[in-house]
Amino acid sequence: MEATAAVSALSALAHEGRLEIFRLLVKAGEPGLPAGEIARATGVLPNTLSSNLNILSGAGLVSSRREGRSIIYRAAYDRMRDLLAFLVEDCCGGNAAICGPLAAIASQACGAEGRSC
Repeated sequence: MEATAAVSALSALAHEGRLEIFRLLVKAGEPGLPAGEIARATGVLPNTLSSNLNILSGAGLVSSRREGRSIIYRAAYDRMRDLLAFLVEDCCGGNAAICGPLAAIASQACGAEGRSC
């Protein structure tokens, strides 16, 4: 991932509401969630939700698909993995004492609730 793409993704996540939406979609997994369910879960007004989803989508962190009358949103896991890899790319000069816990956290999170990273 290039630095400009990382800045775009981090900028999109640097807002409490968008971060909450993104984390909700990450938790929802591959099936994603309809916009109405996201609005109910977060308590966000529809116009604000639309704006936040557009920003996340523009940063490549969220994708959408139409199912009948609903739009289903899901986290873009490939982009999330790229961003995380970019952030720890040259982690601590290879010092296992520092980088090891990061790998354990990622492994634990990916294995939780049957999710795959």
